[in-house]
Amino acid sequence: MFRLIHIALILFGTSLISACNISGTVSRDGVGLADVKITLSGDPEKTVTTDSDGHYSFYSVDPGTYIITLEPPAGFTRVLTRTLEKSSSSLSNIDFSLNSDSLRETETGKVIGFEEDNGTHAWLGIPFAEPPIESRRWKAPLPASSWSDDSYLALQHGSSCIQATNELHALSDGDAVVGEPLGSEDCLYLNIRAPQFSPQDIPMGNERLPVMVWIHGGANIGGSSSEYNGKALAQQQNVIVVTINYRLSLFGWFSHPALQTGDSLDDSGNYGTLDNIRALQWIQDNIEQFGGDPNNVTVFGESAGAWNVLTLMLSPLADGLFHKAISQSGRINTYELSMVQNYIEDGGYYHSGREIFNNLLIAEGEAGDRLAAKLLQNEMALPDIRERLYSKSAAQIIAAGNNEIPFQKILTDGVMPRWFLTKFRDGTVLPKENPLTQFQNADSYNAVPLIIGSNRDEHKLYMMFEPEFVHTLADLPMLPKNKNYYDLYAEYKSEMWKIFGVDMIVNALRSNPQQPEIFAYRFDWDEQPKILFVDLGFLMGAAHGMEIPFVFNYFDAFRSPTLDALLFTKKNAPGREQLGASMSSYWAEFAYHGSPGFGRLNSESHYWQPWNSDPVQDNLMVFHTQETDGIRMANQRNSVVILKEKLQADTRFSNHEQRCSVYIALFSGTELWQQAEYQGLAEVGCPPIAELR
Repeated sequence: MFRLIHIALILFGTSLISACNISGTVSRDGVGLADVKITLSGDPEKTVTTDSDGHYSFYSVDPGTYIITLEPPAGFTRVLTRTLEKSSSSLSNIDFSLNSDSLRETETGKVIGFEEDNGTHAWLGIPFAEPPIESRRWKAPLPASSWSDDSYLALQHGSSCIQATNELHALSDGDAVVGEPLGSEDCLYLNIRAPQFSPQDIPMGNERLPVMVWIHGGANIGGSSSEYNGKALAQQQNVIVVTINYRLSLFGWFSHPALQTGDSLDDSGNYGTLDNIRALQWIQDNIEQFGGDPNNVTVFGESAGAWNVLTLMLSPLADGLFHKAISQSGRINTYELSMVQNYIEDGGYYHSGREIFNNLLIAEGEAGDRLAAKLLQNEMALPDIRERLYSKSAAQIIAAGNNEIPFQKILTDGVMPRWFLTKFRDGTVLPKENPLTQFQNADSYNAVPLIIGSNRDEHKLYMMFEPEFVHTLADLPMLPKNKNYYDLYAEYKSEMWKIFGVDMIVNALRSNPQQPEIFAYRFDWDEQPKILFVDLGFLMGAAHGMEIPFVFNYFDAFRSPTLDALLFTKKNAPGREQLGASMSSYWAEFAYHGSPGFGRLNSESHYWQPWNSDPVQDNLMVFHTQETDGIRMANQRNSVVILKEKLQADTRFSNHEQRCSVYIALFSGTELWQQAEYQGLAEVGCPPIAELR
């Protein structure tokens, strides 16, 4: 009996020890690589080397956050790191697996990737430009430098571009603090997913595959290419998928008189746009080595990414670098340099270069308020201001751009949130005229076939967490305070989104006969589950960004693991997976031939007709599951005039104050506001704005 107890204690103790391990392998083509140095951060730091089977282990590791660092084996370059969250259990299969069939030769050196679980090849974190750091912070990107004869380990994403942590990051990472810096200024990397080819079987000539280049959203102040996985799209539709990073916020779009050097690219302030262009230039020079056709490149993106796509259509520097475009829930605006450089009193904006420098002076304690900062800045020589700007840390720059704008300024003066002040009319990267005017002349922009669309419930994403509209518990939405008003408010704001993001752009483009065909859509999927009394299908519906996993036909990594588990359930799996297969099929067919038609390989039931000028004909495709309205063509034209007429006549409002509030939300502070119209709205009239707030 004692012997049995003793054995049991030994086994129990062994299990406790093994539960504290972190282990994995380093391999190439399934064969372990020996003598590879692996370091585990911590106190104390631990370093081991892999054994003859490529295996490594760290023992007796306490719970916590750790970083594993792999020093490149002989013949390879690039240090790799993995961040781990360890609980009391062991972590195994922390593997680094190389695939020899993925070895490719680029203009800057050889790269080696890995095989995804669906059989595609992946190359992550390939540099397409020199790091825009230190003296190159606010400069046009330069081509990446070549590395040694060693093969570059393209096994993990490059860093996200420096940005302020947002609420979604905080939801995914309990240690993240909203507003604190996230990412790095060294961030100009791209990722490639492709069907699996051995080096000798890479498609050549007419067999080369279409290239789909994804530009991520995030209001141009956040986001990362690492958040999007194109493996399903690449494997199922036989295309090459590239996702790219670009500089964000004040690092991507910033202009101050002190930064002017006489070089038109460096002085443009459009660094994020130039990053997009540099990535496309890299693709032109290298994508053939991955089986892609540089003469058949489609740029596609959502939200700010769609805005960037449309901006590429405007830029003369992007001419010939892409051949088709897809804009998902975007819009197009560009701004005068005077607005983005000057003080507010001189026609500048709250986040202009001059005002950002004011904020830095106040933060440093050199000025007590904005007026004092302005006086001090006016006394400084431009070279001194330039030196100061370059001396600031990324965290200081982010903090200087995070100042809140008074709500009344946004409401009554048409002041834009800080993330809208991007895309400058510098005359080199972007023309100096209004984009919608530019789109009316095919000689003044890059005229390519276009898919453009929006989601039926765009604005619900921004309403569902707002106490004005929803009862919340621990900052999570529960019930709408007024279900009817919630739906009406979202409907009008979402229709306004479509007017600016689809109808106005298409009407401008279609005004010239040289514009190739345009295909419009509306996304309607709203089959999120009910969780107790919380109806996510109503609160969120076809909200902003919800179409993305359907386009990629990949639902495993969307908003965050916590939110994904709530949105995508076993119950709604059949419908959404079928819809995802159809949408990705249409997108891929467009990438192949410039027309979505019946989808890839004529696999879909409905032909996607191009936008037409006949007001009674169907003009866009609606995407929903077969259990509801299905995929169908519809006539969904809209304009500001039509929307105002609808608001005047709408009998669904519970009271007139709601109608007045919607008018304010749609038009206040813009050139579309008409005081007489507001005062006589629906023949009843509306009170002064202050009385409704």
